[in-house]
Amino acid sequence: MATITAPRAVRSRRPADLALAALAPASWGTTYVVTTTLLPADRPLLAATLRALPAGLVLVAATRRLPTGAWWWKSAVLGLLNFGAFFPLLFFAAYRLPGGVAATIGSVQPLIVATLSLLVLRIRPGRTVLYAALAGSGGVALLTLTARAALDPLGIAAMLAATSLMATAIVLAKKWGPPESPLVMTGWQLTAGGLVLAPLTLAVEGVPATVTTANVLGFAYLGIVGTAVAYAFWFRGIDRLPPTSLSLLGLTNPLVATLAGFVILGQTLTGWQIAGFLVALGALVAGQLAPPAPRPRPTPSIEKE
Repeated sequence: MATITAPRAVRSRRPADLALAALAPASWGTTYVVTTTLLPADRPLLAATLRALPAGLVLVAATRRLPTGAWWWKSAVLGLLNFGAFFPLLFFAAYRLPGGVAATIGSVQPLIVATLSLLVLRIRPGRTVLYAALAGSGGVALLTLTARAALDPLGIAAMLAATSLMATAIVLAKKWGPPESPLVMTGWQLTAGGLVLAPLTLAVEGVPATVTTANVLGFAYLGIVGTAVAYAFWFRGIDRLPPTSLSLLGLTNPLVATLAGFVILGQTLTGWQIAGFLVALGALVAGQLAPPAPRPRPTPSIEKE
């Protein structure tokens, strides 16, 4: 007797999954304030290394799980994309571009993820999601760009590369699937990325002469909250959410960064910035309310008794 194996059901976007995944880019939105108020100046590689390596080693020690088989090289690839290469490019762009230009370039990530999802995962994003991604980029541009924004070619190239690397990591992680819990996966990738960053930091920046209490608090916040906890929620979201839906949650990054600057640094908002904030927020909500993208129907497999 022949039986047809049904395709595995696609998980729905539950509010709890969306909320937990959104905590990651929301915490990343506080990075600028923490960096400018607590961290030592002109130490981007040091900040990147101390965000990744200590948190990764602690998570590996706590979970007591190491990769097996192909996940040794897969963890190395994802760790390089998410941390080892992404962090230096991100900080390089941050030092050469105004925050508004960097945020606007970063907001195109949902469009990159949508393109890669079509090519790699064969998932065609819906029109609503694509419109939300375009509107989100426009809203972030209104929110963050100013007439004095400088367009440095190397900074723009670095930010585009960083955004593309993270988008690629989202799609690859979705394609490969998680072999372990999000905490275990976070520990592997942070350690792999940190091991790449550590020798680069020593060669380029060296060891700082002094470290203040404020520096320690800043590094601790970025390492624990902004990295270990945030990326555990982010990788959990990769497992449970459609890739384009997840990347749209990245719009919370510039939204939170703007609110943090307004509340903590005393910055003011113009009418255009308020309009951009509302447009980006509306795009974020609309993208999550859109129906899930249809998956290609797999060829039924025939089993004989």
